[in-house]
Amino acid sequence: MTSPPDPRSLDLDALRSRLLSERGGTVDDSIPQLADADPDLCALALALPDGTVRTSAQADVPFSVQSAVKPFLFALALVDTDGEALDLVGIEPTGEAFDAIKLESGTGRPPNPMVNAGALLTASLVEGDGPEERSARIARGLSAFAGRDLLVDEQVAHNEHLLGDRNHALAHLMRAEGALQPSADDAVAVYARACATLVDAETLAVMGATLALGGVNPRTGERVVSARVARDVVSVMATCGVYDGSGRWMRAVGVPAKSSVSGAIVLSAPGRLGAAVVSPPLDDQGTSVRGRRASEMLSDDLQLHSFSV
Repeated sequence: MTSPPDPRSLDLDALRSRLLSERGGTVDDSIPQLADADPDLCALALALPDGTVRTSAQADVPFSVQSAVKPFLFALALVDTDGEALDLVGIEPTGEAFDAIKLESGTGRPPNPMVNAGALLTASLVEGDGPEERSARIARGLSAFAGRDLLVDEQVAHNEHLLGDRNHALAHLMRAEGALQPSADDAVAVYARACATLVDAETLAVMGATLALGGVNPRTGERVVSARVARDVVSVMATCGVYDGSGRWMRAVGVPAKSSVSGAIVLSAPGRLGAAVVSPPLDDQGTSVRGRRASEMLSDDLQLHSFSV
């Protein structure tokens, strides 16, 4: 059996150049900062087990992490509840949009941690007395995944909180079902602040690699979460991470991933590497058009597909 290609030999700038002619998709306009995103931004990064990070041009351009934060919120909730979060949120794909007003029938639980309802709940499960302490715990946890201190875009956090009507509706619904303990407004505020965390493609690739490598950050050597937690999170990324496009994603790309309305995609290839792609124009499922194509190319070029023999 031949060895898979060495990621160090891959020319990410050449791959990026192949993507630039793709002009499809629409930039998200749910808040002003997302609407103002540069549609020509396109960056790729790979984080390897030895701590090496390979990047293309624009991999240092910051953006708000948005929904790509969801796997990491789930991981922190699993740690802080000693696994009890698995009883409080489902893990089944929905076949519906990320912000669908839908809870599990009979339980009132969110269907999975990768949709907005689930992320609102997991963000509320991290340790802390009140929203400020929970947000501080999330900030520390995300920084550990990244291997560096991360900042929050305060204006993005404000607008996410102010304009997140469907998130408020989901939080009130979960409160009515007894699934959510904090107030709806506090839950939305904590989640909004997490989504407003600033990253870049290089940082997001390291975060993805920390999950892919069993919870150990390849740059710092720090164990951020247990191998069991990392396994559980990556498993749910595989089945639910691209919302109602998750099945098509796993057939075509075959790498657990989480998409984001900022145009970012974080990928975790178990035991192999973490990767990130960012390009703001999105398809109908809210997934970066160039990011999807780039992920397919990375999977093919590096033989990352989980089900290839």
